[in-house]
Amino acid sequence: MAKSKSALNPSEKVTEVHNQEVVVLRWGHRPQRDVRLTTHVALASRALGASGFVLSDVADEHLKETVEKIVASWGGSFSFAMGAKWKNVVREWRGGGGVVVHLTAYGENVQSSDVLERIRKTGKPVLILVGSQKVPREFYSPEFTDFNVAVGNQPHSECAALAIFLDRFFLGQSLGKSFENAKLHIVPQVRGKKIE
Repeated sequence: MAKSKSALNPSEKVTEVHNQEVVVLRWGHRPQRDVRLTTHVALASRALGASGFVLSDVADEHLKETVEKIVASWGGSFSFAMGAKWKNVVREWRGGGGVVVHLTAYGENVQSSDVLERIRKTGKPVLILVGSQKVPREFYSPEFTDFNVAVGNQPHSECAALAIFLDRFFLGQSLGKSFENAKLHIVPQVRGKKIE
């Protein structure tokens, strides 16, 4: 089976994709119930290429502290904001020239459509909406979102959907990303664990 050109030899287009800013907006976080999963959504965002995270409509100081500790130890630049109303964040993002992607099982499938390529071709900063509970109807509306995207049209985890979206959006390139100013580095091993 032949591999795609980008899998064998990343093109300049891949480099351009890395310059496309991606920020994740988490909606519907319930601090008493969702803290672990929302933490995973934030950490997956950082590890897989997003430059920032917005926890909309609520504040969760414990979550913020956890993410900031990870960034301080493992490096990189990753912004964390919380408390802003989701509609305000979306309007400001779009007003600044960005596009909004809503991850939903009801959207255009990344495998069977060209939706990722169309998002890349905008060349604009991308805000990804990731829900925690049943999302408001407005998430599907062109007034608030430019793309409704599905990684699969079956029920699944929002964290899994985000990870697959980011990996495919960045054409797998974020998996080898190094983080500046890291105090800790994992040294890949056949067996065991090694951290420097």
